[in-house]
Amino acid sequence: MQKNITLEHPNISELIRDLATLTNYVRVPSFPAMLDVFLSKLCHFDTITIITYKKALKPILIHPQDPAQQSAALRFYLSKAYLLDPVFNGIQQGILPGIYRLVDLSPDSFEDTEYYQTCYRDFDLVDEINLIIPLNKDTTCAISLGRKKAIGSIRRTELNHLKSLFPMVDALVSQFWLSQESEYVEETTSSGPLNYALKTFARGVLTNREQEVLELLLRGHSSKSIADLLEISAGTVKVHRKNIHSRLNTSTQSEIFTLFLTHLDHHDETRRAS
Repeated sequence: MQKNITLEHPNISELIRDLATLTNYVRVPSFPAMLDVFLSKLCHFDTITIITYKKALKPILIHPQDPAQQSAALRFYLSKAYLLDPVFNGIQQGILPGIYRLVDLSPDSFEDTEYYQTCYRDFDLVDEINLIIPLNKDTTCAISLGRKKAIGSIRRTELNHLKSLFPMVDALVSQFWLSQESEYVEETTSSGPLNYALKTFARGVLTNREQEVLELLLRGHSSKSIADLLEISAGTVKVHRKNIHSRLNTSTQSEIFTLFLTHLDHHDETRRAS
């Protein structure tokens, strides 16, 4: 049963005091933890992640840093599964700064995807709110607030609180990144090969068009959505899907996802050996 939880409109004096406190931490490593506390006064959430996405690099986890707070699902996401995440793909496509619920970014068959079934479902969330903040021309930060069943979906008042304070949060996060970027980027490895692996999966086995259909399937698009994006008929998509299963010797999307992960592991091993 959903809890009856409400947030009062932030008191202006307390809000200014909290913002001043947060600003004092903007150039130190503990800023993300203080931001966590500040956001919790505007919106209820069960989980929070602060991740930066930089071109040619894997996602960089800024918060939480404590391994005890990093679930197996989060580690799997950061290593591989992020490639099929609607938030990541929205950023890749140039999403504008702002606040987005995951449901607004997800393709129409998101819950049927293997990304959802093998990764996202394990987060056990009923709603996710993302604050998308561009840090520079190559880097974007996503602050993701996850809500579980007990507190339910975000309420309009909470969303309005976040929207009202978003410009300030945007500015403070950008200042934090200017001073702390080098502490994180040096520890990352390139994700260029991972994106390349997605593009090369089943190359030589499938036609170029079948590869396009396959990539969209993995990202969570339905046959209708694929037809619209590729400007082909739904019947043609159905034929492509049948051919994909035939050529890959699979019968389910789960089997295709397993093949993709195997391809990704092989690609990583080859790169490390070279």
